[in-house]
Amino acid sequence: MTDTWPRRVGRRHPRLLDGLLVLAVFIATAGTTTVDRLGNHLDPNPAALVLAVLSSAAVLLHRRHPRLLLAIALGCALTICLVATQLNAGLVTPLLVALYALAVQTDRTTARAATAVSAVLVTAFTVIAEPHAAISARIGFIAWILLPGAIGDSVRTRRAHLAAIEERAERAERTREEEARRRVADERIRIARDLHDVVAHHIALANAQAGIAVHLLDRHPAQAREMLSHLTDATGSALRELKATVGLLRRADDPEAPLEPAPGLDRLPDLVGAFERAGLSVRLVVEGERQPLSPGVDLTAYRILQEALTNVAKHAAGTAADVTLTYSGSRVLLTVANDRPVPPVTVAAAPAGGGFGLIGMRERAAAVGGRLTADRRPGGGFLVSAELPLRTAAREEPA
Repeated sequence: MTDTWPRRVGRRHPRLLDGLLVLAVFIATAGTTTVDRLGNHLDPNPAALVLAVLSSAAVLLHRRHPRLLLAIALGCALTICLVATQLNAGLVTPLLVALYALAVQTDRTTARAATAVSAVLVTAFTVIAEPHAAISARIGFIAWILLPGAIGDSVRTRRAHLAAIEERAERAERTREEEARRRVADERIRIARDLHDVVAHHIALANAQAGIAVHLLDRHPAQAREMLSHLTDATGSALRELKATVGLLRRADDPEAPLEPAPGLDRLPDLVGAFERAGLSVRLVVEGERQPLSPGVDLTAYRILQEALTNVAKHAAGTAADVTLTYSGSRVLLTVANDRPVPPVTVAAAPAGGGFGLIGMRERAAAVGGRLTADRRPGGGFLVSAELPLRTAAREEPA
């Protein structure tokens, strides 16, 4: 709300401001008891002066008790109309202040009712006191009584408008802060998910390849060297993907930020080959006509297949995995199945257990408008199934 100098003075020195207001009201009220409409001096009127002092002092109630102030000011104004030697609008100055305070601090209905009642009563009493007064004088009285209510209503409306603007600005600021915190949290989850996928996948492959190399080292050194070569390739790929993932934390204008494109289903043969070199037999089947996927869905599909095969390699070594891609209409169905039971710890979906891989897969699928299910197969083994749209309608961010 606009901070004007009267408002600042009123906040810092409210008693001083109230004292000046009472003094001004008293001068306006008492002065008119000894001056007629033409400015001619009249004899002092003790009764009118006492009422002027009382109603002016009551103005001190305008901040906390505007209704009580109105009652006192209206009573004094009506009495002054009967005892004053010459009627003048200045005689009802405390009443004008009371009507303004009531209009500013209460609702519009109350202010209008009080203004109407005051106007009717004051007009009636002026008719009793001066039955032969001119019509213009009576209209002047009514106009003066209606004026503070109109001004007070305008001030209250403006203050409410400014308060609403401030509230909207504060709400917008809170919304921006909450949105920023939400985006930061989403980004942390996304980076954690990527790091989990990269680390879990490559460490599982490296572990399997190292185990095979140790097994072959004594009897088949040539095959062991080949397996160690694959191990070197796997760790090198892991370092590159880690660099790319960590590079997302760099500033956008950093020239060293990695520019490697995100993986997609076009790299699925390389992924299958890496698992086969680690000793996992993978059968890949594509049903339906291949269709292009939007970048976010393409990355999501790749990461889901990568994580599902990693779980098979880690927890069901020596078994075979069947990977099926089915293109149907506007969706693609991914399934990864193996024929050997997986320990329960790998299928836990709750944060209290393990299973962060499954949580990440479900989050990825939901982020692009798809769904993922994972459960044990009736005949043994485990099945991961994800249904994804070919493309998302919303603007995609890196998954």
